[in-house]
Amino acid sequence: MAEKRTRELVVLRSTKVSEHMLRITLGGEGLESFPCDQESAYIKLVFPQGEGERPLMRSYTIRHQRQAEIDIDFALHEHEGPASNWAANAQPGDSILIGGPGPKKLVNPEADWFLLAGDMTALPAISVNLAQLPDESSGYAVIEVSSESDVQPLKHPKNLQLYWVVNSFPTGELLLPKIQALPWLPGQAAIWAACEFSSMRQLRKFFKHDKEIPKTHIYISSYWKLGDSDEGHKLAKKLDNEQT
Repeated sequence: MAEKRTRELVVLRSTKVSEHMLRITLGGEGLESFPCDQESAYIKLVFPQGEGERPLMRSYTIRHQRQAEIDIDFALHEHEGPASNWAANAQPGDSILIGGPGPKKLVNPEADWFLLAGDMTALPAISVNLAQLPDESSGYAVIEVSSESDVQPLKHPKNLQLYWVVNSFPTGELLLPKIQALPWLPGQAAIWAACEFSSMRQLRKFFKHDKEIPKTHIYISSYWKLGDSDEGHKLAKKLDNEQT
């Protein structure tokens, strides 16, 4: 259940995870009342605007949580928004307002095998999902990244294969062709996928109509929309949800 309150957190450190992924570690007194066990839940970064304007809010996944720290990973790309710009310039001691945490979005564990897919914006959530799957799990994870230097070592079950697809501007457009080329395994699959809006719709059609994955075993979401602001993306998601 989402927690509807804001906290002020402090930047503890900034760490380059890969060429296009930056990790900001947050802590401070605001974390003292933060719930435990929130890896894969999301928080909203709050950016105040001018007087009389509503603040901008951007959602990000909690990648790691320790006793007095949380890690938030930011995908860096050419078209920076307020959150990634903030992260790129964040220094220890800087403060940021956050909302949440919101609910976790984990793959359904009651399945014969698993398929996780996403672009770099979904990589933190995919990483948490992979780490929490039972050791005996099998299946695939297909991840689209900006370059070979963005491939990360991820904890995952040994029988679940990782596939990294390189696209200089990763929108998730290469995810579906790669997934279609993989052998479809027997039994009930559980799907977790997130990427750019148009790519998400292609994946959703494939999983729901071509593979007839039941609603109970599929989580699919768009994290952004090419050419649109966050506000435009939210409107597109709302309209899309009303039509499906």
